[in-house]
Amino acid sequence: MKDKLKAILPLAVLLALWQAAASAGIWSEYVLPSPQRVFFAGWNMAQTGVLLKHILVSLGRVLTGFSIAFVLAFLLGVLAGLRPKSAVYYNHIVEFLRNVPPLSLIALLILWFGIGETSKIIIIVLASFFPMFLNIKKGLASCDSKLIEVGHSLNFTEGQIFWRILLPSALPDVLVGMRVGLGYSWRAIIGAEMIAAASGLGYLILDAQQMSRSDKVIVGIFVIGIVGYLCDRLFSLAIKKALHGGVGDSWS
Repeated sequence: MKDKLKAILPLAVLLALWQAAASAGIWSEYVLPSPQRVFFAGWNMAQTGVLLKHILVSLGRVLTGFSIAFVLAFLLGVLAGLRPKSAVYYNHIVEFLRNVPPLSLIALLILWFGIGETSKIIIIVLASFFPMFLNIKKGLASCDSKLIEVGHSLNFTEGQIFWRILLPSALPDVLVGMRVGLGYSWRAIIGAEMIAAASGLGYLILDAQQMSRSDKVIVGIFVIGIVGYLCDRLFSLAIKKALHGGVGDSWS
């Protein structure tokens, strides 16, 4: 109970300060709408189904791009972790792309693929791939060599060593990479939707800004944070349940 109160207290203080600033008229309603105005704007959007529509569109894009990125990151991460000498063939390309902000590619992707779903999915893949790849690579490469020696002494095949020793040892790093990658996916899709989309939470914010509806802009920001937080918590709970809490403090 005390922990819940500690978590709620900062939120209550921020809400009170927000209300006080709005009531004092420090900024106009156009710049800083009151909490009540934001609440009713969000309530109306939820009742009409507009808010749910944008949430589902963004969520679908995130899950699609994240899934593709994980498959690619896992395959390349396994190659990098098990065959480090092969890095000479692809490492310079990976490092180059890792330092290029995905949003900087939007203009080029729109020219190639249009403003449809493909360009947005590619942005998500590029944003979430690298944290997962680096963590998978690190987890496999840092496996205790003594465990591998035990596997050889038991006449394990290479496949058995991977599935029974290497992968379980790397699992905490893999899961942390997935968690970070999921957060990056949300950041990337919102930026992409604000530039080239006709639906989604990013589009919702941009459309509200163009209509001078700062209350709807704030609603969009809050919804992004809440949905992203819920995705992170659900992902954490699912993994803890599946692994019986075996990931330790990685999920604190």
